[in-house]
Amino acid sequence: MCGIVGYIGSNEKKEILINGLKELEYRGYDSAGIAVLSAGELKTFRAVGKICNLENKCADFISKGFGIGIGHTRWATHGKPTEINAHPQIAHFSNVVHNGIIENYQEIKKDLEQKGHCFLSQTDTEVIVRLFEEFLKDTEDGFEAFRQTIATLRGAYAILLISVKYPDKIFYAKNGSPLIIAKGNDGVYFGSSDACVIGYADKVVYLKDGDVGCMDIHSFESLENIRPLEQNKAFAQKDGFRYFMEKEIYEQHKVLLETMMGRVNEDGVALESVPDGFFEGVDELIICACGTSYHAGMSGKYVLERIAKIRTNVVMASEFRYANSVMRKSEIFIVISQSGETADTLEALKLAKANGLKTLAICNVDNSSIVRESDAVILTRAGIEKGVASTKAFATQMMVLWMLGVYIATQKNLLNKNDLENQFTSMVRSVKATEVSPKLHERLKRLSKRYLHGHGFFFIGRDVFYPLALEGALKLKEVSYLHAEGYPSGEMKHGPIALADSLLFTIALVPRHLLGDKIKSNVEELSARDSTICVISSEEVETADDMVYIDPAQDYMEEFFSMMVALQLLALEVAIKLGNDVDMPRNLAKSVTVE
Repeated sequence: MCGIVGYIGSNEKKEILINGLKELEYRGYDSAGIAVLSAGELKTFRAVGKICNLENKCADFISKGFGIGIGHTRWATHGKPTEINAHPQIAHFSNVVHNGIIENYQEIKKDLEQKGHCFLSQTDTEVIVRLFEEFLKDTEDGFEAFRQTIATLRGAYAILLISVKYPDKIFYAKNGSPLIIAKGNDGVYFGSSDACVIGYADKVVYLKDGDVGCMDIHSFESLENIRPLEQNKAFAQKDGFRYFMEKEIYEQHKVLLETMMGRVNEDGVALESVPDGFFEGVDELIICACGTSYHAGMSGKYVLERIAKIRTNVVMASEFRYANSVMRKSEIFIVISQSGETADTLEALKLAKANGLKTLAICNVDNSSIVRESDAVILTRAGIEKGVASTKAFATQMMVLWMLGVYIATQKNLLNKNDLENQFTSMVRSVKATEVSPKLHERLKRLSKRYLHGHGFFFIGRDVFYPLALEGALKLKEVSYLHAEGYPSGEMKHGPIALADSLLFTIALVPRHLLGDKIKSNVEELSARDSTICVISSEEVETADDMVYIDPAQDYMEEFFSMMVALQLLALEVAIKLGNDVDMPRNLAKSVTVE
């Protein structure tokens, strides 16, 4: 799970590579490195930690004239985050960067060691560059050696390789990890996403799994499926906010309107990218996702079953792949992913397709692997999300699932005109509810300092507010590193309440319009055991130690979106008080492209 960049041309290569890596740093920031080959000399720079450390390392380096370069920002999979394990990985006269996992690297490494290769790192990546140089012993054709190298590998990868023997070429391969090639007036560019080439290129090719090639300054036009590259970096700016996560929380009401635009009105929901009759003969939905997207799927289950009266099963992608699940042709397999490159979800999608299921992707990134693999897609339109801890991705995924519920219900003639008008009105009010109130944010800023110490958090809710509690706990874990668990509030007495004492913090979601009294009873049970209670509600709860008030709402979905914002802001402010880097929490990366 890493970011890759590459460049062929005559401009300052160090600057282009490092700027590209900064755009991809959300994909991994354990270490970073670049390699530049120019005038017959191959220079490599690597550093542990963030890209500013790499910048300092190569501050005096200048690469004038024509040349090639590759760069990488890493999230460790094999080997600790050390300089020797950072990419580019090197052999005698070649360098490689790699995103993914080489599953058979141990057997390749053993074979190469028997042939005299001495490995320097703990990574699986080093076998790629050494295997390439081994194949070169039997041929002068660099592409043939690279092709043989790729044919030997088993696993997921996006690979860029350069060699002193071929000073004008970058060898590339893609299988299961994202990789693009782009072209501008000043050269050819490579990247893990188009974000790192915007401003440099105007044409792009999104490589497909199985693509293997060799690129020089003149070869781009020979590629297939060249398309224009959209130019928009506005979303990558913080706009005065302290962190991207904060900015993304604040812009949720805007992006939710984008999600709805052209799709929702008082007459119902129109999903332009879903074929007519797609849901005919379908009696069950399977929602498959990971992490925050999984929580959106869990929330969506309640809404889909309540509105569309369709049985919905929610599964974790990492578990689904190996569970030998029973799949039926009357099911539709729905995958949810912010990046569209989530490895577990992508492989689960491929498994469902192999079993003959119709597939639907709910995703934020057009042209991503999951979008291309699916039979139909609903884009969430959240825009670029830079914060590793997803916020607006969750909000837009939930809105899409709600829209999908109304869409299916309409297809089944379950909603009359008045019902449709009510659903539309509720959606509009829910979007409005995500607009951050300065009063709410200030309250959470002040309150957060009381929740920095203790032995953990319970986040509790019922019905659709249970997965929201799970998501609130996950947000706090991701950015604050404090222990937090989400539970259905009715499950407290079945074991977890044993942990309750004054140093256990309970964040209780108490809606007015859905099982509020039931949750209040569970709050009382915890309060009686001295747990410190923080209630998020529009109405006062007497047993609460702290109240976080949301605006009065007309229905439970409006309350859902209001409470979502409060939970996100709470996690943000606790993490800031603890001095953490909110946008780049430790051990995490934005796009999880490995198992």
